[in-house]
This record gives sequence, structure tokens and C-alpha cells, in this order.
Amino acid sequence: MGEFIPSTYSLVLVLTDYSLIVIRLQVDIYKICFLNHDLRLWHDVCVIAQPNVGELHANLVDALGAGIVSGDLAPGQVLNLDGVSAEHGVSRSVAREAIRVLESMGMVASRRRVGITIQPAVKWNMFDPRLIRWRLGAGDRAAQLVSLSELRRGFEPVAAALAARRADPHQCRIMAAAVSDMVVHGRSGDLESYLLADKLFHRTLLEASGNEMFRALTDVVAEVLSGRTHHGMMPERPNTEAIALHDEVARAIRLQDEVAAEKAMRAIIDEAAAAVTEEFGGAEQSTSSPPSDD
Repeated sequence: MGEFIPSTYSLVLVLTDYSLIVIRLQVDIYKICFLNHDLRLWHDVCVIAQPNVGELHANLVDALGAGIVSGDLAPGQVLNLDGVSAEHGVSRSVAREAIRVLESMGMVASRRRVGITIQPAVKWNMFDPRLIRWRLGAGDRAAQLVSLSELRRGFEPVAAALAARRADPHQCRIMAAAVSDMVVHGRSGDLESYLLADKLFHRTLLEASGNEMFRALTDVVAEVLSGRTHHGMMPERPNTEAIALHDEVARAIRLQDEVAAEKAMRAIIDEAAAAVTEEFGGAEQSTSSPPSDD
């Protein structure tokens, strides 16, 4: 060590993404170096002080996305980065990245000298799982679930038939185990654990289809299943008929019975759609469209 060692210094801690607190620390550098024998303190301080930029970004995307879906941010409305930054208490860089995400989903369009324009629903990427989640949270959930059931009718039964042709023994075992878990958790009323088993079953089935396009829809199906559970659209005890149908699908796939697998999967989707319609009468007659673009 040299003869001169500064006895004080300033440390700037970034405690959030949008505010800086400058703390004047009166520290004896000599004591830190020679009494503590390491600089782990500095590492701990720096790690603790780092802002959780990822969380800020995700929260802002969710807030803006939900606002657009609910109609609070109407089609044609123009925003700017400074306004978004100030309203949500984040930096321009976080706001910019959030806008880029929404732009990739077709929900906003950003142009120089114009600003950030909210786009009509016809331009949205309706297959994005985040958009599905926002629509279930902010719109007509029953109508949205019916719309998604109609989508599922178009590909899941076909995927089940393909899985009966292409599934390997390991995938068959996973689906059988998932059904067993659904039985156990359905009896106990543990809806979160039931949901995990249900999502595993459908994900494995789509993967077993051997079709990459069907596999890409895994997150769409997962959001449908999650939406029913997290928005109170599931009974306290899951329908035993639905569980039995899952078992039929798993058995048909294992036995390579394409017709039976397709039929049972279609019955699963019809049962789920009927449950929604029964609970929210008239769902199929109500519009499944997002907020008006007018």
C-alpha cells in the first residue's frame, strides 16, 4: 500500500431504475483493507443496489397491455415515451423496451414525430400468450374462453390422432402419470396442482404429435387452462368426467388408436366449453371480440 490513502469517498447507489440516492460514506479505507482483509463488502453493496430492470420492464408491459385490452388506452390514442416514463415511474430505456414488445405484438405502432399510436384489435397477434392472459383478465372472459375453445377444436383433436401414431413410450408414460396426478389433486381440490398436471398432459400431447406447428401452440393452451383456474371458472372439485376423458385420450394414444384419441380429445374440449357456457349463460351469443376499435 502507498503512503496516501483517501479516507472518504462518495458512493452512488442505484436503488431503483428511476431514482438515484447519493450517500456520502465516511469510511476509513485503511480499516477496510487491513482489518477486513477483503472487499466482499463492496460486492454485497453493489449487488444489493442493482435495480431489477427485468421486473420493471415486465410490469410495464403488463400494465400497458392490459390497458389497451380493457379499452383504457383506446385505438388511435397517441402516447410518448416521456409520458409513459413519468406515469409509470420508469426510465425512458425501460419504457422504450416495453413499447418494442407491444409493437411486436401489433398493439402499438411507433413513428418519429408522431409518437406511439394504439392499434385496433384487428392488428393484434391474438396467439400471443400474454395477450390471451390480458384478455381473460380484462375482457369478457366467458366469450374469450369460448373463442379459444373453438380454436382448440381445430387442432387438438388432430394433434391427439397424430400423437396416437407418433408418441414414444416415454411420452405415453408422462401423459399417464399426468392423468394419475389429476385424479389425486381433483379429489383433494388442489386446483393449482391439478392445473400443473393438466398443462403437462396437453403439452406432452402436442409435442407427441410430432408437428412443430401444433407444438408452437402449447402456450396458448396453457393460458386457456390457467385462465379457467385463476379467474374462478373451475369448480372446487374438477369434473370427474373430464378426468376420465383425459384417461381415454392417454390410453388411446398408448394403443395407437387414432380415431379414439381424436374423439376423446374433442369431447374434452366440448366439455370445457359447455362448462363455461353453463356457468356464464349466453357466452356463445355474446361477442368474443376485444373492445371496439371505433
